[in-house]
Amino acid sequence: MRFIKRLLAFAIAVVTTCCFTTAVNAKPVHVDYLKPSENKPYPNVQQYPQMWVHVDIKRQRVYLMSHQNKKLYTMYCSTGKHNATPTGTYHIEDIRGEHFYSSAEKCGGNYYVAWKGNDYLFHSTPVDAHNHYIKKEASYLGRKPASHGCVRLTVPDAKWFYQNIPTGTTVVITK
Repeated sequence: MRFIKRLLAFAIAVVTTCCFTTAVNAKPVHVDYLKPSENKPYPNVQQYPQMWVHVDIKRQRVYLMSHQNKKLYTMYCSTGKHNATPTGTYHIEDIRGEHFYSSAEKCGGNYYVAWKGNDYLFHSTPVDAHNHYIKKEASYLGRKPASHGCVRLTVPDAKWFYQNIPTGTTVVITK
């Protein structure tokens, strides 16, 4: 009986150690900000006229969803630090452009699409005054909130979003 208890304790210790080690040694997500988030084509918006956008702040992901709640595509993102990205239901507005820069914030972005006035946008990894991507800020994609409230995307994801997501598309942002 003593042998069985020791064997059981050993087995539990091994399982616990393996699980703990795996969690601790898990590599953080490394996102190449110059590549699409997935190795598959973006969805054809014409085939999904009721497609909607789900921003998951906890997971730092943007999901393009069918009207049947099927994930069509997943994008890495970085949302607002200190809960700066408001949660709720919004719609893509008729405000979009290829580039913006804020001298007050000393950064800007490319391929922007508004979802709450001029203040909240989907856009690329931030750029400096010379339109160079800021690599440190890009390193947060898919990992942690880093913006002032906007939803940052990889460059190709932002460009696709800018070129394809129609005005009026529903955007749901959750924690």
